[in-house]
Amino acid sequence: MSDITILETERLRLSTWTGTGVDEVHALHADRAVNTYLFSYGDDWSRDKAEGRVAMWLREFETVGLGKHRVSLRTTGEFVGRAGFTPQESQAPEISYSLAQPHWGHGYAHEIAAGLSHWLFRTHGYDHFIGFAHVDNAGSRRILEKIGMTPTHQGDVEGLPHQFYRKDRPAE
Repeated sequence: MSDITILETERLRLSTWTGTGVDEVHALHADRAVNTYLFSYGDDWSRDKAEGRVAMWLREFETVGLGKHRVSLRTTGEFVGRAGFTPQESQAPEISYSLAQPHWGHGYAHEIAAGLSHWLFRTHGYDHFIGFAHVDNAGSRRILEKIGMTPTHQGDVEGLPHQFYRKDRPAE
């Protein structure tokens, strides 16, 4: 099965998962530094967990047009990480991204988050979306704020304290 391009930014491509996706997601979340602010239990993802997540993200995209997708460099196709929206039953979708450590510090997280924000409002009818970041994850919080998200409240996610954000659809 070939992948489907969801969106392209200046340097990045967001696409659906293909055969290598499970290995890429497994390697991404085998890095404890990537997981630092994501999971209170701090465990690496097993290959089975990565396989289940990729399958879930593909189903979400097929059924509601949202999900986490593969982020790669446009020039080489090199895997950078995962990003997208988690559909929520009772509220707006949630934006998230996780990048492999070699790709930190290049502005890729901001670039893909901004691209996703524009894409969601252009292609879906949501009036807003949410996001959250661990209270100590200054980099991720800064990215959410740079794409125009507003802090709303703090709460617990996976046993860790997080700052929640909201971004409303821009007025036309």
